Amino acid sequence: TRGLLAAARTLGLPVAFTRVVYAEDGSDAGVFTLKAPPLKQLTEASFSSQIVDQLKPRDGEYIVRKTQPSAFFGTNLTAWYVARGVDTVVVTGCTTSGCVRASVIDSMSYNFRTVVASDCVGDRALGPHEANLFDMEQKYADLMTSSEIIAVLQERVLAKTPSTHR
Repeated sequence: TRGLLAAARTLGLPVAFTRVVYAEDGSDAGVFTLKAPPLKQLTEASFSSQIVDQLKPRDGEYIVRKTQPSAFFGTNLTAWYVARGVDTVVVTGCTTSGCVRASVIDSMSYNFRTVVASDCVGDRALGPHEANLFDMEQKYADLMTSSEIIAVLQERVLAKTPSTHR
């Protein structure tokens, strides 16, 4: 994930992160936390809700605070992407069978070409991880390794760059 993030930054591409964040009083927890009660502990200040230091966002990068599995549902992420002319979304993170899948489906539903970085997603168990990758590739997204994505991004950005700036 760090290599993919570094490449996106070097190429000047918009970068968005997600955090699951609930109100301290749990007033926005909803049905999602009935299936997974420990999620209610993910508040603004909780350690488990923070983005790891190795992927720390920089100024200008968007941090989505979400209360549902999808990064898109109930957030401004779609508007943020549209305002920046984004047509393709690369999805990384955890869990493949939950938040990744929900975000992939919503990304495609908002008509973004969606790519899952297969080596930058994970789940609690291999079976659900592999089954969901298979299913997402069949219906909703392209599946590529981070190295493959970086190569395509570099090629596309260079193709858009005037020759005097190369």
